[in-house]
Amino acid sequence: MRRRASLLLAALLVVPSGCGLTSGSPMADDVRPGSIGRGRPLAGAHLTVTSKEFTEQLILGAIMGIAFQAAGADVLDRTGIQGSIGSREAVRNGDADAQFEYTGTGWITYLGNNSPIPDAHRQWQAVRDADLRNGLTWLPPSDLNNTYALAMNRAHFAEYRTRTLSDVAALAKKDPGAVTLCVEGEFANRADGLPGMEKAYGMRIPAGNVTQMDTGIIYTQVAKGSCTYGEVFTTDGRIRSMHLVVMEDDKKFFPDYNATPVVNTKVLRKWPAIAGVIGPVTRRLDNTVAQTLNARVDVDGQDPHQVALDWMRQEGFVK
Repeated sequence: MRRRASLLLAALLVVPSGCGLTSGSPMADDVRPGSIGRGRPLAGAHLTVTSKEFTEQLILGAIMGIAFQAAGADVLDRTGIQGSIGSREAVRNGDADAQFEYTGTGWITYLGNNSPIPDAHRQWQAVRDADLRNGLTWLPPSDLNNTYALAMNRAHFAEYRTRTLSDVAALAKKDPGAVTLCVEGEFANRADGLPGMEKAYGMRIPAGNVTQMDTGIIYTQVAKGSCTYGEVFTTDGRIRSMHLVVMEDDKKFFPDYNATPVVNTKVLRKWPAIAGVIGPVTRRLDNTVAQTLNARVDVDGQDPHQVALDWMRQEGFVK
């Protein structure tokens, strides 16, 4: 994944940190309030935004920082932290102030629960309530749900006409050779991945029909038809650009991973306007928006921060 170049390299800051978060640079976007940030309620605030290192997270981190700037805050950019734990710990321990995180990751990875809550809103509520004791406040979530799915190309869809994972299970039973999978090694072994999916759907796929490979290769192999189905993430821009058909998780097996602003609770108490500034932006985010923005980076090769800035202006959030 490409890391975007800092906008103001000369102002590089170095700050020791226990979570591997060691540097950042001020965001220097020339933005003014549009539909958000009127009255500049964050004037005087010095806020640090962070994110994980993959494309969608870099875009979301930039969106958050741009929103805060429009509302008057000075914003330090510490996006692009490798792995999930680092960015979370940065917000929890005060090295950063806010990020977009996913409800499923919070519920399962951070809070240690084995099973997702099938209702997306209830899962967010459960994460919000539990994480308050960790000094983190989960603001209302978006409809952007970056979860697992299986997808196929148009030719295979025309041949097999599967629309749901139950259809895939039925096809695997009827014609075992027809269902071949391209998946990541992690997905092949996780309880909330292939083993759990097979159990939930009564799906039996011979080991010889499953090929493990890197994420990026999966999309190209599925598009070429080298495997009937591939593991994808539902907000990935390559789904649209490669015209893939996503299977509906009709039994709601996969956890919901709704992108949600998470703010250090002490910071939110000091600057409660944060919620009002980022709220309208969060409500606009969904899978279609995410796929479009992600594709501009992963398919068209654009800069994640510029993609975020263009979208914020296009939507009228900032000027």
